Amino acid sequence: MSAEAPVVLDVSRLVSRIGTGPLTGIDRVEAAWLAHMSNRDHLLLCRVSRGQLLLPPTAGRAILNWISGDQTGLSSVAGWRERLAGRSDAPARAMTALRKMAIIATGRTGAGILAASRKHFPAGATYLNVGHANLDRGLLASLKDLRPVVMIHDTIPLDHPEFTRPGQSEKFRNRFMTAMSLADRIIAISDATATQIELWRKRLGVTRRAPITTARIGTTLCTPDPSAIPADLDLTRPYFVTLGTIEPRKNHALLLDVWDRLSRQAPAQSIPQLFILGRRGWNNEQVFARLDHLPTSGPVIERAGLSDGAVAALLERSHALLMPSFAEGFGLPLTEAAARGIAVLTAPLPAAKEILGDYATYLPPHSAAPWVEAISGLAQAEPIRMNSIDIPTWNDHFRKVGALLSAVN
Repeated sequence: MSAEAPVVLDVSRLVSRIGTGPLTGIDRVEAAWLAHMSNRDHLLLCRVSRGQLLLPPTAGRAILNWISGDQTGLSSVAGWRERLAGRSDAPARAMTALRKMAIIATGRTGAGILAASRKHFPAGATYLNVGHANLDRGLLASLKDLRPVVMIHDTIPLDHPEFTRPGQSEKFRNRFMTAMSLADRIIAISDATATQIELWRKRLGVTRRAPITTARIGTTLCTPDPSAIPADLDLTRPYFVTLGTIEPRKNHALLLDVWDRLSRQAPAQSIPQLFILGRRGWNNEQVFARLDHLPTSGPVIERAGLSDGAVAALLERSHALLMPSFAEGFGLPLTEAAARGIAVLTAPLPAAKEILGDYATYLPPHSAAPWVEAISGLAQAEPIRMNSIDIPTWNDHFRKVGALLSAVN
């Protein structure tokens, strides 16, 4: 086992996502960290109904299997604690299975977690939270001797509360304040995020300033699986791809406006296709209504729940990735496209410029006309394959955070 400092990794977010469909960006980061834990001494912490579980490394292997769709070891029914909390879904059944593996089960504030972890790691360990979940003030206070290190992916709920679910901005503010006041170190996934963290610490009057370290997250390139592409998609015509949850922040409305204009400018057979790949989110009824009224044989096609292999195969054959988002902390689709040499049209977000530099074409998120012009130009030729650029790697990320954890411990 590695000589690196032991870690207690929080996997609460990942467990809550079991059986709920493809992982989102933050989910993937927590999954990458869980997989990486096999290289070092560690325990796991998970919030469950009415409490916390401290788990052995074997639980991590089970969680990764469950996330991938292998339900071996997953309880067939939720336990009484989960049912009492009104839960019977796959995450609840996972919590029931994890209770049987737990080193210790405690209340919500985690009393006893510190002592139990010290039986395994007498010299101490570091609590690491990379998922924006389980950031409870009582818990972090009880784990203060584990020198908590918290990763912040973005401050979008504070920057743009209009893009979040009702109540989410206040919940995020509470978690943010908990992390700022109780964490020993803060990790930002981009310099753009680090800047916003510092801005909000000042705005919210945070006097305790834990050091911020930028450690850009890596990109896992899935092997393309053309056989997993839905048979009804026409790949003989030019098409563009947009990836991600269909939520207001992602600005799908602009892309629908773009394709409305394209439809008025040219015959249907010559209009490029738009593949919208992602599940429906929240607060986006107008966009959902427009999607529901799309003609079945039209150029705009919505697909949810595709495998990573299918998405990779579609991206590789596309004319470009489109990302007109109003805000991103990082934007994993951007780095995946750039690593594959796929053209990228994106809004001029600070994180995008930081990561992609001159690789991408930057277009305003509030104006359809420049997008129409750029997309029309690309669609008239064969797909451009650009020289891929160096993107942040997981090895670099783990190395930088690993050094930080050792210094803290």
